[in-house]
Amino acid sequence: MVGGRSPGRRFGWLWTSYAVSTLGTWLAFDAFPLIAILVLHAGTTQVSLLAAAGPAVGAVLAFSLGPWVESRPKRPVMVAMDLVRFAALTSVPVAFALGGLTFAQLLVVSVVVGAAGIAFTAAGGACLKEIVPPQDLLVANGRFESTTWTATMLGPPLGGAAIAAFGPVSTVMANAVSHLLSAAGIRAIGAPEPRPAPAGPRERVRAGDLFEGWRHILTDPVLRPLFLNSALVSGLVMATSPLLAVLMLGPLGFAPWQYGLAFAVPCVGGLIGSRLAPRLVERFGRHRVMLAAGALRACWLPWLAFTGSGTSGLVLVMAVECGLITCTGVFNPVLATCRLERTPADRAARTLLAWSVSGKAAIAALTALGGLLAVVTGPRAAIAVAGVLAMATPLLLPRSLPAERATVSGGPRGGR
Repeated sequence: MVGGRSPGRRFGWLWTSYAVSTLGTWLAFDAFPLIAILVLHAGTTQVSLLAAAGPAVGAVLAFSLGPWVESRPKRPVMVAMDLVRFAALTSVPVAFALGGLTFAQLLVVSVVVGAAGIAFTAAGGACLKEIVPPQDLLVANGRFESTTWTATMLGPPLGGAAIAAFGPVSTVMANAVSHLLSAAGIRAIGAPEPRPAPAGPRERVRAGDLFEGWRHILTDPVLRPLFLNSALVSGLVMATSPLLAVLMLGPLGFAPWQYGLAFAVPCVGGLIGSRLAPRLVERFGRHRVMLAAGALRACWLPWLAFTGSGTSGLVLVMAVECGLITCTGVFNPVLATCRLERTPADRAARTLLAWSVSGKAAIAALTALGGLLAVVTGPRAAIAVAGVLAMATPLLLPRSLPAERATVSGGPRGGR
């Protein structure tokens, strides 16, 4: 049975490593802006630069690492990226303790951590494809998804409590240690890893190699619409986040703890959805589940434009977010499994890097456009526009999933 299958001991170590580092990341959620404000007395422009430039430049740097990641065994790459993040993050509390912390250091660390994180995720997807049998990929991706939502729900409140008790850099140190523990977990996987086939006598990376991930995505009849749908939905959902924050914390008069509660509690929906995904696929088939979950997750955003004040407004936001996150929790593991199955092993890292970089670019662009629209129309109208656009995204979902064959490393694209 799909729902009850165990992906094995090696996956257990990979899952443990992911859980530890993800919890560390969410413990330190918004830690850098808080440090910039509370310790370095940075202004709005600097905080915005830190929030936008760090991840954006990190994504560009990670993109250039694609061929390097692809041509090497993935677990050593993952360990190296964890150690890079540990070293970069540890430099922040050390500099703070010595009285030498600067805004420039925060910006550089943000870039390094962002690039290493994207490279780690790309190598991790290729590693998952190597250690988990094809029939267990959906279960494995469902467990990753449920872990993500658990960390999202628990991390920020615990991080806030740690900051209140131990100071603003405490969560950064906890995040650094989580990556060190993650590296130890990946090392514990233990079994020999097959080396990727050599690229050829030349070690120099060709310019075309950098774009191989996008080439694979855009020429695949299933991945192309899923890629466009995923980028647009993620961008629209994230674009409404600052707009809703302005609306709730401003004119509607919600307290910060109410705003946090409105987004923490609905994460339970992500746990439910990710646990249901394998069972739903087993019963109804992958394509039906993908279409249904993809369509349903597009129906929630417009309701946020009707958010009012008081208890009814808070309940509305929580109900909408819970519905959206539950549908996303079902959709994401199915998408991740389909993406891995349709990507040969020798292109997995570059494909995942291209997908991640494009998603971040879409979020940045749509968030900026949403902010500009809100200046003209107000946040409520801008949220409504994003919601209407989101309702059109199911048109980008693939109309069918063709029968797939087993993927051979370096061979024809396929799947089970």
